[in-house]
Amino acid sequence: MEEEVKLLGFWASPFVQRVIWALKLKGVEHDYIEEDISNKSQLLLQSNPTHKKVPVLVHGGKPISESLVILEYIEETWPQTPLLPKDPYERALARFWTQFADEKLPTFGSFFASTGGEKGEKAAKEVAEVLKILEERLGNDNFFGGETINMVDIAHGWLPQWFECQEQLVGLKLLDPKTLPRLHTWAQDFKQLPIIKESLPDYDRLLILMKSVREKLLAKTE
Repeated sequence: MEEEVKLLGFWASPFVQRVIWALKLKGVEHDYIEEDISNKSQLLLQSNPTHKKVPVLVHGGKPISESLVILEYIEETWPQTPLLPKDPYERALARFWTQFADEKLPTFGSFFASTGGEKGEKAAKEVAEVLKILEERLGNDNFFGGETINMVDIAHGWLPQWFECQEQLVGLKLLDPKTLPRLHTWAQDFKQLPIIKESLPDYDRLLILMKSVREKLLAKTE
């Protein structure tokens, strides 16, 4: 008998989506439990007492937190449809670029909270540099995993929907087909994959939520 798999999440979280995509790619049956972030459940608080955040994967009653850690756990527990290369060197590279995704999140956070001026220009320039690095890393491949998506694609999978919302709210397009043609194509192709598309949050709904988040961030800096 297979052990029960539960995922505690929030519809708008790109980190939760990472886990959903990985589970779906591997065909792992699971129960999804939507959390009220403003009124967290006892299950969430008990499962992740350190950070009290989603996502949390509960497998056989044992909780695992932090999306990248969960992805590694999923990869090791369910080896079908591998998310990492078999070759040790390529595997190490994939882990590097997966970590790169989260290491650069503060850069995108500064851009999201910018309102123009010198700080805004600096934030936009830093984001553009990160995107250029990803463009070069992608090369001529369709995906970071080559012909199919892997853990690196999943880690950067927030760019096609969430970053597009950021760009719209800030009023500046950086992931542009003219300057970053390969990365732009990757973003469009990634979100059109059936297994990705079916779980992406509605753009307009996500935009409304992110607008509210941005207004709160800006209010703190006034």
